[in-house]
Parts: sequence; structure tokens; C-alpha cells
Amino acid sequence: MTKFTSDDAADLWSVAERMADAARAAILPHFRSVGLTADNKLAGGFDPVTIADRAAETAMRDVLADLRPDDGILGEEHGSVAGTSGLTWVLDPIDGTRSFISGTPTWGVLIALSDDTGPVMGMIDQPYVGERFMGGLGRCNWTGPGRSDTLGTKSTTDLSQAILFSTFPEIGTDAQRQAFQRVTPTVKLTRYGCDCYAYALLAAGQIDLVIEAGLNAYDIQAPIAVIEAAGGVVTQWDGSPAHDGGTALAAATPELHAAALALLNG
Repeated sequence: MTKFTSDDAADLWSVAERMADAARAAILPHFRSVGLTADNKLAGGFDPVTIADRAAETAMRDVLADLRPDDGILGEEHGSVAGTSGLTWVLDPIDGTRSFISGTPTWGVLIALSDDTGPVMGMIDQPYVGERFMGGLGRCNWTGPGRSDTLGTKSTTDLSQAILFSTFPEIGTDAQRQAFQRVTPTVKLTRYGCDCYAYALLAAGQIDLVIEAGLNAYDIQAPIAVIEAAGGVVTQWDGSPAHDGGTALAAATPELHAAALALLNG
């Protein structure tokens, strides 16, 4: 585990905010623009990428080249670069490109910093709404238009009182879908389609559970850091660390996490 001083933390957060600002500047001219097109990264299925995704990641990598050239990088669009510092920035320039090309503001920029133990800090940034959620290395807060506050998850422990989010109702494999459907009848409300913004809402104390499958490391490392800083719990569906992606169960409390985990595992 890397040890960070308060000065280290301040410097790293300054770099993260510089990256988020650069990503915002690269993305916003394209959001809801006339004629925006998307390429499909899959031969079967649909996994879109736009000029905004690529430009935003390039902009963030340029910041790192100037300010943190010894750190590693793992990004969705431009792959991985090995570093020598023991630290790796994990970047998803637009988490929720399907939402982005549909004009809904539930996508976000994900920035995480990891060491050999997993993510130590993370940011979920929503450029269009102007909200930024930050957790780790001494921070646990969010900022928005004219507002800022401390993050903190809800105290819900009973599934019957929980609000659950997932990006897709057709989650994962058939077996994963069946596991997910063991949870949905037990909660108060299930909603779909918020991408990374659902994790931000959980950290901000607005919802209680997020259940996802088919994730990559860059989809989940920033949400892990933000939610854990806010008091929540994030693991895979088998209870193991979710740092490398796969499945994810994010919960506001340990009790709620344990109850949902039991249902997911039958």
C-alpha cells in the first residue's frame, strides 16, 4: 500500500481536477450536437464510441504527460501505458456513451488512481450538469451549480426500503439476469439507465443499491473509491474485490450489501 502525505493528496487531487476540466472542454462541444455519429466497437452487439470519447481521453493523457509522466495509465479508448511510480490512473472518458448519443445527461467522466491494493481515490464528473463527486485521500464531497456538500450514503438496512439502480434490465448473462431478478421483487423501487451517475447518487445518499455486470476496471474503480469514502460497500457478486471489473454490487450499508449478496447467490 502506498503512503500519501497531505501534500501528496493535494497534488494528486489537483491533477485529477485538471484532467476533469480538460475532459469537460473536450466533450461538451459534442454533446447534443447536430450530426454527432458513433462508431461501433463490437462485431456483434452495440458498444458505441464517439469523437468526444477519444478527445476526452487524449486531453486527460496530455495532462498526465505534463504533470505525472511516471504514472501508469489504463484508459478505455487508448489502452494501457506502464508506469514506474507504482500508481496507475484509470480513465473512462465517457461512461455511458449510449446515454451520451441519446442526449441524456446521465453519462460521466470517471477518473481513479490505483496502487497495488486497488483504487485509492476517485472522481465521477458530470460535465453537462456541472456536478463533481470525489472520494479518497482526504476527500468525500461533491460540488454542483451553486452547491457543495459532504458525501454520505443512506442508513438503509432493509431491502424492502431500498431503491435499486442498474443500467440495463437485460443485465449480463442469463444466469446473472436470474440472480438480479431475485433481488428486484424485494426492494421498494427499481430504476434503470443511469450509468455511472447511479453510483454518484448512492454516494450522495439518494439511492441504496447499484447492481451491474459486464464491467471493466475503468467502469468501476472511480465509483468504488467515491462510494467507499462515503461509507458504502462495493464488491463483486461473490463478495470479492471488484477492482478489475466483472460484476458489481454497491450498497449504502454493510447490512444491505449482505442481504442483496445472499439473494444474488441464491
